[in-house]
Amino acid sequence: MSTSMIAEDPSALEHQQQHLNEQVYLIGRPPISEYTNFLLAQSPDGQIYDQSELAEEWRLANDHIRDLEALEAGYADYPVIGSLAHTLESLREQILADPMFHRSFGMLPTEIAMVELDRLVVVQKQIGLGSVAEFRQQLGTEPDDEAIFRLCIPPDHPHPQARSLRINNNSYVFVSPSLDFRFVEPVLLEPDQISGYYPVGPISSIVGLVIGYGCNFFNVLHVENRLILNNGNHRAFALREMGFTHAPCVLQHVSRREELPLAAHPELIKNPDLYLTAARPALFKDYFDLKLRKILPARRRLRQIKITFGVEVIDTPDT
Repeated sequence: MSTSMIAEDPSALEHQQQHLNEQVYLIGRPPISEYTNFLLAQSPDGQIYDQSELAEEWRLANDHIRDLEALEAGYADYPVIGSLAHTLESLREQILADPMFHRSFGMLPTEIAMVELDRLVVVQKQIGLGSVAEFRQQLGTEPDDEAIFRLCIPPDHPHPQARSLRINNNSYVFVSPSLDFRFVEPVLLEPDQISGYYPVGPISSIVGLVIGYGCNFFNVLHVENRLILNNGNHRAFALREMGFTHAPCVLQHVSRREELPLAAHPELIKNPDLYLTAARPALFKDYFDLKLRKILPARRRLRQIKITFGVEVIDTPDT
């Protein structure tokens, strides 16, 4: 069978499309290698892109960024932080009483507030449109304030399904379609904290290795008079695409850069000046600037976590 016949096979095309997710990718900001490497690694057609055309495309976007640095210098500074509508007070109190909220946000002064989407400084360069479509479907065509709050700060903590597999005596593999999937923490448990387990003998202690997700709230950091979008890019994109300009978020106040490791994205910790002192950093509204964004097909990704544990038994003298 020829290559062309394989490419035109409807079942093959349908299978390929099921494993693709269109991405909005911000281009024009250094390093250019991030952009080209993303295309090579994530796009099914990455190997056939003309490198010179990609470089020229990036240079044009970079020229536009330089224009914006002159025209919109200071646009990210001193954004207004608004209050929630009175009708959302009961939902706000429900979130503030949630133990997950306190575990996730207890290290910094935190509030629930309204922020303007376009003036948020962004760290993430790409948005998966498949996830955006799911959030839009969840919202419906005319969401009210409560529906928007529940999307941005869900009190019921929804999460994708995950699969698990024991691969040998001391290793397990866990897989989820969510890139928020993570190793959470090790924990020492008492026997009465476990149900549904029938041991072969009396239990002394239980060591748990927790796999799961973050609380996954729309989260913004208030740092040096700027608002940094820390989590929830896809939900914010869905709202902005539907015409909403503001959204409720969990807002954390960072009083000094030494506190950034308590909450911030690793890129913000590594290169804080790009986001906190640049006259015109990457902003949320750039996702909708046709000169700064490129929509391209990318392979869907799964997050896989492998846990391997070890046991060592040593008999020591009782002294």
